[in-house]
Amino acid sequence: MTTEAAAITAPRSRLADFVALTKPRLNSLVVVTAGVGYVAARGGPFEVITFLHTTVGAMLVAGGAAALNQVAERDLDKQMQRTRDRPLPSGRLQPSEATWAALLLAGAGLVQLALGANLTAAVVALATLLSYVAVYTPLKRATHWALLVGAVPGALPVVIGWSAAAPLSAGAWSLFAVVFVWQLPHFLALTWLFRNDFARTELPLLSNADPSGRRTATHLLVYAGMLIPVSVTPTWYGVAGTTYAVGAVALSVGLLALAVWFARGRGTERARLLFRATLLYLPVVWGLLLLDSAG
Repeated sequence: MTTEAAAITAPRSRLADFVALTKPRLNSLVVVTAGVGYVAARGGPFEVITFLHTTVGAMLVAGGAAALNQVAERDLDKQMQRTRDRPLPSGRLQPSEATWAALLLAGAGLVQLALGANLTAAVVALATLLSYVAVYTPLKRATHWALLVGAVPGALPVVIGWSAAAPLSAGAWSLFAVVFVWQLPHFLALTWLFRNDFARTELPLLSNADPSGRRTATHLLVYAGMLIPVSVTPTWYGVAGTTYAVGAVALSVGLLALAVWFARGRGTERARLLFRATLLYLPVVWGLLLLDSAG
């Protein structure tokens, strides 16, 4: 009976490990962002099939990119408490099988985008994959400015969605700019919150090179301040209206206020509240955008 139970549960556990390689929680944001880009760009009737091809294709490519990132960073993940139980550093999966799974996922996603959406969407997805895996991932070991590079593939999913519905325009890049800038305070708050864990890796993050938190706070203030004008650009380019603009500015000002609060105290609880606020920011902004476009 025990042997049979083990035989039944082992494949399920292995499947769960392969799913974990794709970073499902992070990937869900990619799906939503690509979907928002598609809805914001459409000028005619909503095409459900194209929408599904776009979001699923983006999800597959993002899952493949996440898995390749974990293959490359398995040594770093093994050193941190919050990541050491991932499938690769724990030894439950081997790098070779994870790599093949990642390539299959990414390849399937690119084909789906090319055939189910259009070639432009597939090209943007390929740029997302390559910039994340081949540029940002190795650069992260060299400089904390890699954050700016990593924000590019993080913001491209909304462009994937847009390009599946309409030609690329300033409106698409205004949405890209919102996601790009939003990621900067989000990541800095994350690294400060888990600074003790990140310190085990000796990565050149600001949180590792800035024990007092002053430089981190300065960067947070700059990026949060930048988000206020950038958040309004979709309205400037006709992608959204006044409701979105008012809401986006209010949210951005609130994020800046939390960044100021953190800069004054630079404590863990303040960083946690700021981080949670960044998690809330983008879904609410997207909701305002969709509500405005529907009206």
